[in-house]
Amino acid sequence: MAPSPSRTATLNRATIGEIDLSDQLTDVLALPEHLRDAQWKVESANLGRWESPAGLVVAGMGGSAVGGALARAILGDHASRPIIAARSYGLPAWTTPDTTVLCSSYSGNTEETLACYEAAGALGATRVVMTTGGQLADAARRDGVPVIPAAGGFQPRAAVGYATVAALEVAAACGSGPRMGSEIDVAAEHLEALVEEWGPDAPEDSLAKSIARRLHGTIPLIAGAGLTTAIAYRWKTQINENAKVHAFAHELPEIDHNELVGWGGVDGLGPFVQVFLDDSDTHPRTKTRIDLTATLIGNAAQDIIRLESRGRTSAERVFSLVLLGDLVSLYLAVLRGVDPGPVDVLERLKAELSAS
Repeated sequence: MAPSPSRTATLNRATIGEIDLSDQLTDVLALPEHLRDAQWKVESANLGRWESPAGLVVAGMGGSAVGGALARAILGDHASRPIIAARSYGLPAWTTPDTTVLCSSYSGNTEETLACYEAAGALGATRVVMTTGGQLADAARRDGVPVIPAAGGFQPRAAVGYATVAALEVAAACGSGPRMGSEIDVAAEHLEALVEEWGPDAPEDSLAKSIARRLHGTIPLIAGAGLTTAIAYRWKTQINENAKVHAFAHELPEIDHNELVGWGGVDGLGPFVQVFLDDSDTHPRTKTRIDLTATLIGNAAQDIIRLESRGRTSAERVFSLVLLGDLVSLYLAVLRGVDPGPVDVLERLKAELSAS
């Protein structure tokens, strides 16, 4: 049985390795390399260029879907057409032959994404696939649909770099945004420095380790705004899957119109920690709202943490917070004494669905 470290446990490679038996740490630290490799893999697909006046739908679930949302955040005002994530068995009702649909499934066997692939084909939409194989790759090759490969051997959530770069490149190919190749290269270099600053070889009081200790034993409520909205959701799902605990993601300014009231009834619940993910480009009024919201939450939260993205370009800033959240979730798993890799209940659910 794995040991059960405390909030003050040392978070170095040796102690992490005792609990991270599936070595998720290596995959998290390899994010810069994944971004570079993803660009080569997109080139191997020979996508070409075409026009989709109705924009891009990224169909996927879990870690495969988040790439579309992160790509949209990176493009920001440079997106010239709609870029929408579809996390369901069907496509948005407005999907037409003038839409490109990127079907993203790491395993290639995600049933919701397979349903979207078939729906896109029935509509006559342009299709592209991102996967390591499975039924989706087989169907795409049968239909002559381009396949963007991803490196194999990861948990799907660890392939976030591949999913995001694929979405960015398909957006450029179909006319929904500019190519971001140089920005991704710069972001990868920026992340290498952050890996040194926040990784397992960093001091025990480094940012990622400190945040993990502050979140240990609590229910994190993570709020994003603008560029950081999709990243807040990524934090939530990484804490769910890696640390095996509940976390929730929300968006400002919306939470100031409802959720803020809920802090008046948290006695006997929780404990909760409020995390704000901020960015240099956040609307000034939203920055004011973060200040006021934190003040009004007050002592109802066990802790209030405000973090800002790092970097100059949108790609650098997005991936800085993605890396930080991934490391925090992994360190949380170690503090809880649970291997961050296995997601047995999800595998059981898939098996039950396959049998039904």
